[in-house]
Amino acid sequence: MALVMGVDSSTQSCKVVIVDTASGAIVREGRASHPDGTSVDPEAWWAALQTAIAAAGGMDDVAAWSIGGQQHGMVALDAQGRVIRDALLWNDTRSAGAAADLIAEFGADELAKRTGLVPVASFTITKLRWLRDHEPDNAARVAAVALPHDWLTWRLRGFGPIEPGDAGEAALAELITDRSDASGTGYWSPADDGYDRDLLVAALGHDAVLPRVLGPRESVADAAGRRVGPGAGDNAGAALGVGAGLGDVVVSIGTSGTVFAISAEPVRDVSGTVAGFADADGHFLPIVVTLNAARVLDAVARLLGVDHAELSRLALAAEPGAAGLTLMPYFEGERTPNLPDATASLTGMTLASTTRENLARAAVEGMLRGLGAGVDALRQAGVPIERALLIGGAAQSDAVRQVAPEVLGVPVEVPAPGEYVALGAARQAAWMV
Repeated sequence: MALVMGVDSSTQSCKVVIVDTASGAIVREGRASHPDGTSVDPEAWWAALQTAIAAAGGMDDVAAWSIGGQQHGMVALDAQGRVIRDALLWNDTRSAGAAADLIAEFGADELAKRTGLVPVASFTITKLRWLRDHEPDNAARVAAVALPHDWLTWRLRGFGPIEPGDAGEAALAELITDRSDASGTGYWSPADDGYDRDLLVAALGHDAVLPRVLGPRESVADAAGRRVGPGAGDNAGAALGVGAGLGDVVVSIGTSGTVFAISAEPVRDVSGTVAGFADADGHFLPIVVTLNAARVLDAVARLLGVDHAELSRLALAAEPGAAGLTLMPYFEGERTPNLPDATASLTGMTLASTTRENLARAAVEGMLRGLGAGVDALRQAGVPIERALLIGGAAQSDAVRQVAPEVLGVPVEVPAPGEYVALGAARQAAWMV
């Protein structure tokens, strides 16, 4: 029996699963929380990873491991491998102006052609431009740029910063990543499998070390000789974990909402609605992301003073369309459409329509309409869609399950709840043994 370890270092927490490769069963698991915020010291992730591994019984008997993680976060390192400033996460929108500047300089068509992406505030390239423009001294110190899962993999393999007073430079050349996470930076091409150094320099102001991109079945070793997979961005990890294939669209309703499909061909959308990411298995992962997902239901449940089960019951007691009551759920601005400064609005309020049941229904429908627009955008980009797999915490809501097929326009399946990103990372690790 060979054991492998899969990790999901997400926005909110770190989850670790130890999996038996013979049966696919989880034999141990652990978890630790991450701090709130859109700007976070990566050392908090490292501490959480160590805590979660310990809670899972350690990794002495593990033959291979791999880490999936939140995408886009900018981890800027100096020549000694020290973190220069708190990492700017995917949901930090301060770089919206930097995204507009890059589009003005290069053009949306050109950027989509070169990288499959049109920059928005979420992508790493915009955060580097923000750093250059707003913290030039910090930008000048950047010797390497990593993403959260790249940096954690580097640390867990036994590398790290040079301590103050010690001579030498850090082993920055040992930074590794995978196609899926690299494809979310804005300076890597899924079609060409390579970094676009000119775009990196245009963002940061100078060149820097970038993680080596490993192939899906390629591995390296850690200090103990265990095999280490390339890892994955969270959405690509979830696709592996849930077993998505060509024709499937995965709709994940968590902190953010994500709609992604497995595609045999790269996708370039000059409107920027669909980001042309890569997946973790040699295919492509066109994706639409919304900032407002499960927290829409959280907010309305708080407003009504009910738990999620009661919110679901209220929503199902209302007629479809909520008697015209419509919630535009942009509570946190929005990434798709690109409206970083937007706010939520409730319209169609009459004495007859303004009921607890209709408000609950409007919340479910409003959240799902945002995700349904993502499904439609994938279709318009030429991605074949035959089935939707609904995952994430809000997928357990009866109201969400019942309303989703009519809003999304495809048959919907809801897999059993699971730590799909961590399981996807474990599946990748199993390829190495």
